[in-house]
Amino acid sequence: MRFATLAALVSALAVSAWGCVASVAPPNSSMNSVESNPPRAIPEGQQALVLGGGCFWCIEVLFEELKGVTFVENGYAGGDKAGVTYREIGTGTTGHAEVIRIVYDPKVITTEDLLRIFFTVHDPTSKDRQGGDVGPQYRSVIFFENDADKVRALAIMEEITKADIWERPLVTTLEPLKNYTRAEEYHQDYYAKYETATEAERANMNAGYCNAVISPKVLKFREKFADRLKTSGAGSR
Repeated sequence: MRFATLAALVSALAVSAWGCVASVAPPNSSMNSVESNPPRAIPEGQQALVLGGGCFWCIEVLFEELKGVTFVENGYAGGDKAGVTYREIGTGTTGHAEVIRIVYDPKVITTEDLLRIFFTVHDPTSKDRQGGDVGPQYRSVIFFENDADKVRALAIMEEITKADIWERPLVTTLEPLKNYTRAEEYHQDYYAKYETATEAERANMNAGYCNAVISPKVLKFREKFADRLKTSGAGSR
């Protein structure tokens, strides 16, 4: 399921910098705990890919709707401590990045195509920043688990560079995966929850941002990739 050309993919998306404001969880909420929220298991025959491209709300929903993607979860990775919380990584001092963990069937969608999409749904030329979010926790990063993963990522980065998609050089880092922690339940499927929420429920969410920033981009993604979504022409939920 390879995209015909990289140029066609970029032209279809036409998004250069999908910034995201910082996500805010309710204070003193039990939903802020990560201790009882372990990473979901990877089904037999499937693989996982961990990527950071700014606020995880914005990119989680896109990948989760693609055919071949079993699920996406939001989390934190790359720092020296396991079991971190959103409040900790939000300081920008733990070394972690906000990430999405994509679990997918490689027989349906390739790792290469997932990486190509990754390089079009965020700005990989902006160091430690996506839109209004600033700090190392919002860095553009690909986490690898072995040498083969690293080589594959380097090849796609070279492809992106040669295609002259971006005016500035890529600043995406390649880092060994360490201390991955699934984010608090509050952060999981955030935009999906927003889409199905009542007006009263949206009052307790970051509804302004979801409506003004994420919604238009999700709609564009669904329109351009209708034939690649789990439910053609609409979202996967």
